[in-house]
Amino acid sequence: MNIFETEALRLEEVIGYSFANKSLLIEALSHSSYVNEQRKRNINCYERLEFLGDAVLELASSTFLFRHYPELNEGELSKMRAALVCEKALAPCARKIQLGSYILLGHGEKMSHGEERDSLLCDVMEAVIGAIYTDSGLEEANRFIFRFILNDDSLRHIDFVDYKTRFQELVQAHTSEPIVYEIVGTSGPDHSKLFEVEARLGDRTLGRGSGTSRKNAEQDAAREAINIFSKGWMTDVP
Repeated sequence: MNIFETEALRLEEVIGYSFANKSLLIEALSHSSYVNEQRKRNINCYERLEFLGDAVLELASSTFLFRHYPELNEGELSKMRAALVCEKALAPCARKIQLGSYILLGHGEKMSHGEERDSLLCDVMEAVIGAIYTDSGLEEANRFIFRFILNDDSLRHIDFVDYKTRFQELVQAHTSEPIVYEIVGTSGPDHSKLFEVEARLGDRTLGRGSGTSRKNAEQDAAREAINIFSKGWMTDVP
């Protein structure tokens, strides 16, 4: 084990869980760029553990919503679950435990500050869940999830509304013309890019939004478009 991996194991102190199999945590924190540079050693990247952790997180969030929202139907529960486990919700949770500082990256990814990307933080967060599940089972994985993801502080900051779906439903009540989301600008360095997106119906711009990913910017644009719609802007649409 090299010095970088030894430092990565300090994450155990942060999350309050000690792995019986330390190699699982190393795998969960290893980006493919790091694995490629360590090709002489038998190390795997986080992707398989991410796949498993995603399923464990989905089960935990589904169980949580099923128990706490008995009045909601399946469709509404699905939308809320999507909000709980999306990039916008998971990235802040990962940053609270400074997960990026423990991710093992290759030289190129380090230079481009890959550890700051929301998408990578979310992937590795799920991989850590998968590693804990593999190491100790569902109870310990759930303990991690409810401490660092499905906690009161995190839930207060989650927007459960899928604005794109809601706006699509509102528009379809008036016209069959499709909504188009178009990137109209970007700013910032590659590792922390800000996207500007417009929501358009034909030649009309209905809303404009921004976000650290195209998906988040589209949601923001749809939210603004709904506000305009609610003021009667589209009453003339056939």
